[in-house]
Amino acid sequence: MSNKIQTLSGYIHEYQKSVLQPEEFWGRIAESFHWKKHWDSVMEWDFEKPDVKWFVNGKVNITENILDRHLFTIGDRKAIIWEANEPGEATVELTYRELYEKVCQFSNAMKANGVGKGDRVIIYMPMVPEAAIAMLACARIGAIHSVVFAGFSATSLADRINDCQAKMVLTSDGNFRGSKAIPVKAVVDDALKSCTTVEKVIVLKRTGTDVSMKSGLDMWWHDAIEGQALSCPAEVMDSEDVLYILYTSGSTGKPKGVVHTVGGYMVYTYYTFLNVFQYTAGDVFWCTADVGWVTGHSYIVYGPLLAGATTLMFEGVPTYPKPNRFWQIIDKYKVNQFYTAPTAIRALQAYGLDIIEPFDLSSLKVIGSVGEPINEEAWHWYHSHIGKGNCPLVDTWWQTETGGIMISAIAGITPTKPAFASLPLPGIQPIIVDAEGKELKGNNVEGNLCIKFPWPSMLRTTWGDHERCRQTYFSTYKGMYFTGDGAKRDHDGYIRILGRVDDVINVSGHRMGTAEIENAINEHPKVIESAVVGYPHDVKGQGIYAYVICDMEGRTEANLKDEIRLTVANIIGPIAKPDKIQIVPGLPKTRSGKIMRRILRKVASNDLGNMGDTSTLLDPDVVQAIIETADTAS
Repeated sequence: MSNKIQTLSGYIHEYQKSVLQPEEFWGRIAESFHWKKHWDSVMEWDFEKPDVKWFVNGKVNITENILDRHLFTIGDRKAIIWEANEPGEATVELTYRELYEKVCQFSNAMKANGVGKGDRVIIYMPMVPEAAIAMLACARIGAIHSVVFAGFSATSLADRINDCQAKMVLTSDGNFRGSKAIPVKAVVDDALKSCTTVEKVIVLKRTGTDVSMKSGLDMWWHDAIEGQALSCPAEVMDSEDVLYILYTSGSTGKPKGVVHTVGGYMVYTYYTFLNVFQYTAGDVFWCTADVGWVTGHSYIVYGPLLAGATTLMFEGVPTYPKPNRFWQIIDKYKVNQFYTAPTAIRALQAYGLDIIEPFDLSSLKVIGSVGEPINEEAWHWYHSHIGKGNCPLVDTWWQTETGGIMISAIAGITPTKPAFASLPLPGIQPIIVDAEGKELKGNNVEGNLCIKFPWPSMLRTTWGDHERCRQTYFSTYKGMYFTGDGAKRDHDGYIRILGRVDDVINVSGHRMGTAEIENAINEHPKVIESAVVGYPHDVKGQGIYAYVICDMEGRTEANLKDEIRLTVANIIGPIAKPDKIQIVPGLPKTRSGKIMRRILRKVASNDLGNMGDTSTLLDPDVVQAIIETADTAS
């Protein structure tokens, strides 16, 4: 694997080359793949429009590079290991050869049902191997997939179907998730009442739930694949043809369909997977995300499989049937790289160490964090008790829009610091700017994080609305991609993500990142998790409003709030003490673990009119619970 960085000096050399000679750098990595036609030029770009192209006029199919090229070298290697929701259910293991046959078989089934190149296919399925098979089958025949988390409401699903004018929906009779069986097909039926473009629904039998099957529209998965050939020619795709659309929540009610294209995404997800996690042939890699999130696309399916890796998929949740499930699975499959979200780490941390001790975690070589900045307390707990102090912890920063990891340690190669994303990966040129867009050079600076040069896996547009893409990402600072995040570069040049820029609070002229205040609040032994936002303050301009999940045993609310303020004052200073603290049962989070602070800002400001898109929330009911107890904030 010649594209794998081996040493710190190797990283420095690769990074310098990627900045000074980006076309030569990325061209070399792209040569690792099978192209049906070589590209004319490595890249063309204009951030004003924006208009970005990679491997221009190159012809390729991403699934030939996942499946066909591996058949004769690693055909018998495990590609996917699947662990069911229930611990006792049989494991499913698919070799690369078996995956090739299943993908081709389902590709033929979709073609037989009228789906072709450029058609949009909605995947609304549980975390089962068929979800990955469906994604790859779409890619093989040139159809554009859009995975929607199979827990979203019928309204949210219909919005996405209508926005991309999907021709087919792939779903299941039901989903197992923890102790629940979710009636997914009924949600699809409800969504389709307001959709006109869907011609066929293919239904996987998973739970055995009774479902309504409409003649001419609905078809069972097993019937669709019956008699279909186990080989299927791969559609010739242009490098810039659309691979998938992934909807992400916006500040308005309309979700944004982020568009990723074939060639650049292929090259970048492979390269970052290989290097960040230092994957070695034979390792078992486990990313705990759902395929409905970009992490599931890039680091369960595409990145690992392009690298010939063994990727583990888990259907369930970390706390079912007991909160030791993650550790039990790591032990069972001797997982080597484990990649999860800070919100999961903090939740499991609350159960103590007794649930970890029975399990052997010595197979772990690398542990990773994704979804939001990880606070120092959770970083140390994760590093000490899961990594046993021996595993490098890669705290990865990236976004749905970036397609792949952008700023991260390279496991065991570049140094790490608690709560720091650390250094940019080769090919990534981040800069920190002030509010006017002036670059803040050197170290010990803090401002807004932008990227000044394109990278292969970046979004190309937002589906059906290119102007929205330009306005959202490229209009704030001329000639730059604006991440929306604040960041600081410390004395060593390491980058720490401070959270969304609109999560920087200006209190009496003092700018404070909410992540820093949350970190201090979380140091209190009774605090489980917190989220901080700014709100209008008559005297200070902005006040600090903290939503806090607490263990209330042995404390009154008033006493606990006083103690939290004292903790913050001791760690940061009196200026950072929250003006209002609200004890809450939970926080509004996306499935990826990201806290939706725009909702919390609206509650703090008593602006309850339009909460925007809440379809990506893990538990939408928590919003109402927060609203109903807002008057207890003090």
